[in-house]
Amino acid sequence: MDCAGCVPRKPWDIPFVAEPREVSALRRIMRLHLGLWGLHGIAEAAQLCVTELVSNVITHVGAGTPTTLAVSMNGTYLRIEVQDPDTRALPTLIRAGVDSEGGRGMALVDATADRWGVQLHPDRKVTWCELSTGLTSPNGHSGGGRVARAGSMLGLYGAAKLPGAQGPSPLSVAVAQETAIDVIADLLHWLRVHGLDADETLDRAQIRFEAEAE
Repeated sequence: MDCAGCVPRKPWDIPFVAEPREVSALRRIMRLHLGLWGLHGIAEAAQLCVTELVSNVITHVGAGTPTTLAVSMNGTYLRIEVQDPDTRALPTLIRAGVDSEGGRGMALVDATADRWGVQLHPDRKVTWCELSTGLTSPNGHSGGGRVARAGSMLGLYGAAKLPGAQGPSPLSVAVAQETAIDVIADLLHWLRVHGLDADETLDRAQIRFEAEAE
């Protein structure tokens, strides 16, 4: 498979002790990873699911429970798993009232995620949910065809600038940013050599970008 411009989204997990103070850190970690994966659009929903899944462990299994948060791609869906050692306390869906302070956890997950469930293993249970990303492939770009084309171009451009490079290869976010700067600078040189106004071209490109981003 030609993966030029792809966004590698490797599974990751983090063990933690289920305590209320851990929730904010887990939310920050989730947002950071989704930012690196280019999935900013579902970060808030993913954070909410993490909050409720972890809170469910704290409430129904007990504070101090050794727990693991695992995140991966299941096709084009983001999969969030919270694993704990209690195979008896199963999550239940409670339709809490609007003013209720409790019983909302799995109802919120049910309303936010595209699907969720529980898997039982001999030594643990896994409560999971999945969110649609809008991607067309697990390692594809969000943002549609323009972003995908730009990613492919950056992959080709970066490979061409690396001595001994054997074709396109995925670029990290930091390297891709520097490569994008190189591409823009080279295009400005090309415009100047051909007698075109670089500033006018940049202004027009910025106007088009802002109009399409709305």
